[in-house]
Amino acid sequence: MKEKHQGVHKRLLDINPRSFYTPCGCHNLNLVLYDVANSCTKAISFFGVVQRIYTLFSSSTKRWEVLKDSVPDLSLKSLSQTQWESCIESIKAIRFQTTQIRDALLKLAEVSEDPKTKSEASCLATYELEDFKFLLSMTIWHDILFAVNSISKSL
Repeated sequence: MKEKHQGVHKRLLDINPRSFYTPCGCHNLNLVLYDVANSCTKAISFFGVVQRIYTLFSSSTKRWEVLKDSVPDLSLKSLSQTQWESCIESIKAIRFQTTQIRDALLKLAEVSEDPKTKSEASCLATYELEDFKFLLSMTIWHDILFAVNSISKSL
């Protein structure tokens, strides 16, 4: 967008030659968060687990119903690399309903006829949602994203 020879900046200069470029604070903040989340293997693993939980339930209406029966309040959201508000909403749903989501995963492992789904649900419930590192990462990332989301909205 800030390219002087093409893009939005060029178009603005064509309309008003005295215009100047001001970088977008929200965009820069999102780029920093994206780089932070992709520079640490623990963060990559954490966001991967959050996305796996969402993908497992959202890939079938029957699975989504199992989730809705166990977790009535907050709903899972897909992660976005540019919209961190969706990330905080998904993490918030898991953070404040961890036991209900774990129960939904275990229930899904029981009722599913697909062995891959059974295995994935059981592994997520047992080895991820009960893992101290995951729970700690969830708390830390929720606090970071909550603060960044507040700043982003005020920008």
